[in-house]
Amino acid sequence: QVQLVESGGGLVQAGGSLRLSCAASGRTFSSYTMGWFRQAPGKEREFVAAIRIGGSTYYADSVKGRFTISRDNAKNTAYLQMIGLKPDDTAVYYCAADRFILVLTQTTAWDYWGQGTQVTVSS
Repeated sequence: QVQLVESGGGLVQAGGSLRLSCAASGRTFSSYTMGWFRQAPGKEREFVAAIRIGGSTYYADSVKGRFTISRDNAKNTAYLQMIGLKPDDTAVYYCAADRFILVLTQTTAWDYWGQGTQVTVSS
């Protein structure tokens, strides 16, 4: 069982930056693929980024070059560094974890989810 707690969301102007954190419970964090998703009002939850246990990273086209996912296994924490934020990035951001996930973009495939953190980008 893994519990995930996101933090770091907030209100920022367009062009600004934020760093989201996802703190995980348990002693097997290093064996989980970690992901970030987001959900804007009236829209479906969508894949943002993921990092596998070996460090390989994957991004949605909409955030490539602006967002960076990373992990610190010693701190049981995953991060999402966001720069060049746009109003379209406004959403609740969720952290997810899974040990054996194959299709990273498939929301229903992830086993564990955090409660989400709000990111609002003003124009």
